[in-house]
Amino acid sequence: MPEILLSAKNITRRFQGLVAIDDVSLNLARGTVHAVIGTNGAGKSTLVSVLAGELAPNEGAIFLHHQEVTSWSQPRRARAGLGRSYQRTTIFPSLTVHENCRIAAQANRQQFWNWTTPARNCRYSNDAADQAIQMAGLESDRAHTAGMLSHGRKRQLEIAMSLATHPQVLLLDEPLAGMGPEETERMLALLASLKYEHAILLVEHDMDAVFKVADEITVMVNGRVIAQGEPQAIRRNPDVQTAYLGEEE
Repeated sequence: MPEILLSAKNITRRFQGLVAIDDVSLNLARGTVHAVIGTNGAGKSTLVSVLAGELAPNEGAIFLHHQEVTSWSQPRRARAGLGRSYQRTTIFPSLTVHENCRIAAQANRQQFWNWTTPARNCRYSNDAADQAIQMAGLESDRAHTAGMLSHGRKRQLEIAMSLATHPQVLLLDEPLAGMGPEETERMLALLASLKYEHAILLVEHDMDAVFKVADEITVMVNGRVIAQGEPQAIRRNPDVQTAYLGEEE
């Protein structure tokens, strides 16, 4: 049986009178990429924010490593092994690739008592940064200024920054947005390599990419799940064809 690392049980999130997420449940297992798809306004990014701890659900429960974390803050979940990326780039553009990853590692393992040692000399943070850079395929850009990277490399750097915190669960919100075909293929190869040691949730609009990399797909419409299963089953699902992929001719 796959190892379930994160579970969401009957999650509902309201914004005044608007129900953004309506009774959504899903499991994220190590060794799998679980894609969440849906049209704009379906509730995908809200779901990621609730799972990450940035928004609290009105109803339901979230479990990380089988421990309920519904009331935990985002930093506490991050320290427990939950990493995420955002729709918009969130790097430090004036710093190098390595410095970006080192800062991410430091933030996840702060050492307030060790105030006499410069942060740049922290062995743990430097080692974590080097490992994340290697995992993300950015070795050749290690000393490059982050703001000078291509769009695709910046998105890889965001994932590397998350990896520097040693997560077991990765929540990736549209990491392929704005990429060309070559950059997309490189990112898909990265996700495929990372899934063996992680559980990955992927929110994405590129359907070709989703069906290439996903092991399981959840389809959302107006905050509700209308289908969930393996990619081929999702392709054949008439509700999905009508609501999202388009009617078959």
